[in-house]
Amino acid sequence: MSFEEEWSAARTAATLRLDHTPASTGAAGADLALDQDHIGAVGSEAYRLHSRLQTDGRHAATASAEAAGALAREGFACGSALARANGRWETQVKTLVAACAQISNGLDYSLSSHAKEEQRLYAEFTSSKIDEYLR
Repeated sequence: MSFEEEWSAARTAATLRLDHTPASTGAAGADLALDQDHIGAVGSEAYRLHSRLQTDGRHAATASAEAAGALAREGFACGSALARANGRWETQVKTLVAACAQISNGLDYSLSSHAKEEQRLYAEFTSSKIDEYLR
């Protein structure tokens, strides 16, 4: 068997493995199916959660800080504990807000990047077909 024949057989086998899941796995389709609508929906949910966390995640911050200050002024040790808990809560909310923003922005970038790549590939394919016909 020549190199070209072996290469063609290997490429065909690899294509079949990539295009289909083995029947023995019991999978009804591809292992991972994700389209732009799914990505957009996840990005939208991440943005909504980001917006809600920025407002709802902080609704008790002022009251907690005031209560911690009042308790501390009256000599209660739980005042400083409440202040630490409030500070920790604020840090955690900021972390979640940043993570949601990162997810939303990352998925928006992925969608945009993918669309641009599709356009580039289409243009290259179209021009290569034109070149093929002009020869």
